Amino acid sequence: MRSILGAALAAVVATGAAVAAEVELPKQISWTAYGTTSSGYAQSIGLGNMFKAKYDVDLRIIPGKNDVSRMLPLKAGQAEICACGIASYFGQEGVFMFANDRWGPTPLYNLFNNIGRNGAGLIVAGDLGVKSYADLKGKRVTWVKGSPALNLNSTAVLAFAGLTWDDVDKVVVPGWGQSMQAIIDGQADSAYGSTISSVYNQIAASPRGLIHLPFPAADKEAWQRANAIAPHWYPIEVTNAVNIEANPTGGKSFEGAGYPYPIFVSMPNLSADTAYSLTKAIIENYETYKDSGPGMDGYQLQNQNLSWIFPYHPGSIKYFTEIGKWTAENQANTDALHQRNKVLAAAWKDFKSMEVAENEYEVKWLEVRAKHLSDAGMPVPFKQPLPAE
Repeated sequence: MRSILGAALAAVVATGAAVAAEVELPKQISWTAYGTTSSGYAQSIGLGNMFKAKYDVDLRIIPGKNDVSRMLPLKAGQAEICACGIASYFGQEGVFMFANDRWGPTPLYNLFNNIGRNGAGLIVAGDLGVKSYADLKGKRVTWVKGSPALNLNSTAVLAFAGLTWDDVDKVVVPGWGQSMQAIIDGQADSAYGSTISSVYNQIAASPRGLIHLPFPAADKEAWQRANAIAPHWYPIEVTNAVNIEANPTGGKSFEGAGYPYPIFVSMPNLSADTAYSLTKAIIENYETYKDSGPGMDGYQLQNQNLSWIFPYHPGSIKYFTEIGKWTAENQANTDALHQRNKVLAAAWKDFKSMEVAENEYEVKWLEVRAKHLSDAGMPVPFKQPLPAE
């Protein structure tokens, strides 16, 4: 059944009766981001400059080296927003590093995302002479401690190529930045990241160089293998990448894999006024900040996907409604995701009433989660834990 909020917003969509409000923000906003060498951090700097110039608002950026360290300030109320990667989805689903007594399924609201023409995948040292991901067999691939999002995506790349971790030499590193440095230092051959990560400039300039490898869209079986592990992926034509011509075709684009990054999420208690103002400021000031960081084109209004894997924040819904972009289909998707979160909460409550041995905690939780979702007729991704390091 559609919520009262959903029905009211649907009525606004139908009548066009929304009234625009002004951008009103606190003097300081805090959000978490990837580390200082990431494209997400560089974008945050550019957005922070816009907030200061346009609204005299200071953006405090809190870098985190792994998924939990980016989400924890959000949960603790020390940050309003997380400029997250796909680990935010894992948090909402209560899987991987969130499948424990400190977390469990954590409802999040989406405000807006960066959906550009950059991709993501395993960046590979250019001196290997490889032409496809299948050529990584026997090569050294990084595994980042405490970062199931990165490791799951790396696993999906290997699956795309018909490989597993048994087919490569796993190099365990303490953080994402160290995974990039390991390539430069000759301690690893490949690591997962965005095609616009600023540290790629250092790899490209090093004696090793780099190469971007393709994800051919026509290889349906490869995509099925990858999506079984990473359902958030989709094929894209990558036109935005560091040293883009360093790909097997040598052209200015290549077939890639992508999903939004950064993904801007909040806890449900973020005020509607703040969410509205942040969304309005980002969408309407694109021309101001578009050249201030890598991959900024993804913030444009036409690139926003308003029916994805998170329910949208009521404040953001208000903004997209008043400009005529929020549809009944978008509202239905958000309502369905609210219902999914209720099912996950009930599953967690059921699980917490059980006595479970510590060494069986994650496996048992995933079993209970799967049953509740299946009984509700909902999809069940992430049925198994990631393999140990």
